[in-house]
This record gives sequence, structure tokens and C-alpha cells, in this order.
Amino acid sequence: MWPGQRFSLKVKEELVNKQSAFQKIQVFNTETYGRMLVLDGVIQLTERDEFSYQEMLTHVPLFAHAKPSRVLIVGGGDGGILREVLKHPCVEHVTMVEIDGGVIDVAKEYFRDSTCTHNFSDTRLKLIVGDGAAFLKDECPPNSFDIVLVDSSDPVGPASVLFENSFYKSIHRSLAPGGIMCNQGECLWLHLDLINDVLTFSKTLFEESRYFYTTVPTYPSGQIGFILNRKSNGPKRLEIATLHKPARVPEIDLSSKLRYYTPTVHAAAFVLPKFAETKLGI
Repeated sequence: MWPGQRFSLKVKEELVNKQSAFQKIQVFNTETYGRMLVLDGVIQLTERDEFSYQEMLTHVPLFAHAKPSRVLIVGGGDGGILREVLKHPCVEHVTMVEIDGGVIDVAKEYFRDSTCTHNFSDTRLKLIVGDGAAFLKDECPPNSFDIVLVDSSDPVGPASVLFENSFYKSIHRSLAPGGIMCNQGECLWLHLDLINDVLTFSKTLFEESRYFYTTVPTYPSGQIGFILNRKSNGPKRLEIATLHKPARVPEIDLSSKLRYYTPTVHAAAFVLPKFAETKLGI
């Protein structure tokens, strides 16, 4: 997916190397980035920098919504997105659908301190080990969620369906009026055509569609973005963009638990370099 380049970390030891029904799961102890989760040879997180991805995928959509109480997480087996969602007192119920139970098991054993996987026992959580795309298509009633978060790996292997048009249609159907979805949206430097295709289709479904990004040193090119979509509240469409402006701000207790997200970072994350702005028509 990124020919001609690679990234490496100095490894102390390999802690896990096993094949699940869906992918190869590895955990390494690194020299300077702590423990690292790798799926099918691709770095998913390290203890040193995971918070930037987890916080931005979670808090930008949740703070863009006035009062999210029902949240769906597709993927996220490492527990990081769940950790961030549960920081919001207004969230009353979380459904999480992860296709690979092996990732959850590994996270519980090797990333308990960093991803707070004890959150899997939170009473607000309904955990389903299964296919998130199938759940949305076949089991999820319309208007079920205020927020849908898709924490997927790259669009190959078991995650490829999470970038298809039919998946976005299912999410649109599952969202309540005014609901917001956010999907891992790939890298500007490597996948601009894919990002443009997903955004172009999103604009046919949603009232507002935007791309924003964060920095993650151990991801290819050190940058990862997100597709953010808002479902219409009704027949009258908004005339101005709203997703880049928080509808709420973190209260003191929640703010003290954050390491990357701030309302200022929220707004700044939507400012794109010229080459991307031109390509995406934003």
C-alpha cells in the first residue's frame, strides 16, 4: 500500500506471534515506543503514540455532536476507542462489534495499562464478536445511534468491506437524524485518490462530509486522516459547515484525561495543505 518506503522500530523481544481466523497478530516490546501491536505486518498502535489516533477518531465526532448518548464502534479490538468514548458522561450505551476476538484477547493481556482494556467490563458496553458490516446491514434498526465510529485497519483483508459504498449506506441508515459517523480515512500522502472516492460518495448520502487528520509517528508518512459525515436532521439542509466546530467543549474532569485533543486542535485538524484541498474540493 506504500511502495518504496518502510518504517522500522528497534525491537527488544517478540511477545506474541499467532494466526487468528482473519489475520496474523503480533506484539513486540520495542526499545523506545513501548509495546507495539502489529496485524498482518502493519503497525496498528504503540504505547508511546496511540493516544493521538484514539482521541481524534473519538472526540472530534463526539464533541461535534450536541449530546451523543448512543455510540457504535466497529472494530477497535485493542480497546483504545472504547476507552475514549466512555470518558463522555453523556454516553449511555455503547455497542462494539469487533470481527476478530483474537485481537481483543491479546489487547487484554498485553495492553491492559495503555489501552485500559478493563473498560470491556463497563456496564454501558454491549460487546459483539462478529462482522460489523453484516451487523449494520442485517441486525441494526434504523436511527439506532447518535455516533458511529469505524476503527478499521487498511482497506485490505478483513477491513476492505469497511471502505465500500454499501457499508456507508448501512451506516447512514443506522444513524439518528443529526447523527455523525467517523471512519479511519487513510493518509493524504499515500491514498489521496481513495480518500477522494470515499468523500465523493459520502457527499451523495450525508448533509456534510469532511476530512481531517492527526499525526502518528509510527503510521506510514506519520499522518492519518478520518472521514467525518453528518446525517441531515430533516429536509432543510444546513447552509454552513459545522463539523469543524465543537458543539461542546470538554469539562475540566474530561479535559484532564486528554493528551492530544483540544477544541483548538479540533478546528485546526480540518485545515488541509493546498494539494489535498484542491484534490478533495474542500
